[in-house]
Amino acid sequence: MKNEDLKLAYRYSDLQESGDIVVEARFKLKAGDYDTIQAKIAELTEKRESKQPLEYPSCGSVFKRPVGHYTGKLIQDAGLQGYTIGGAQISKKHAGFIINIGGASATDYINMIHHIQEIIYEKNHVLLEPEVRILGKRTKYDVVDDGFEHQ
Repeated sequence: MKNEDLKLAYRYSDLQESGDIVVEARFKLKAGDYDTIQAKIAELTEKRESKQPLEYPSCGSVFKRPVGHYTGKLIQDAGLQGYTIGGAQISKKHAGFIINIGGASATDYINMIHHIQEIIYEKNHVLLEPEVRILGKRTKYDVVDDGFEHQ
C-alpha cells in the first residue's frame, strides 16, 4: 500500500478501521542539514517536555480534539486538574493527560475518562471522544462509577 491508500489525516488512517496490521514500512526521507535537523529536534523536544507530563507514566493524550474546542482547556476550566481516582490523576501540567501517580489500574483510567466526559458534557454540552483505545473485556468485578449505564 502507498500512503495515499491509507487516507492519512490528523491522528487517523484507514488502518484504524480496517484492523490491518503494519509489519513493515518504508519511508522516503529528504536530505537536510544535520545541524538544522538537530536544532529542530531539540526545539520540539523542549516544547514537548515543557508542556506534557513526561515525568509520569500515562497513555498520552486521552481525548480527540472536539471541533472548536481544546480538550485540555475544557478540562482545566471545569476545575478538574489534579482530580484523582485511585492512582489515576488528571495532570496538573496538561489537563489533556491522565497520569499514573502510583498503582493506577485500567479501571481507574476508565472511570476517570467517563468522569471527565460527564463533567464536560454537563458544563459545556461537548462530548469528548476518547482517542485512546481500551482493549480487553470488562469483567463483573470492574467498578465503573461514572453515572453512565455500561454493558
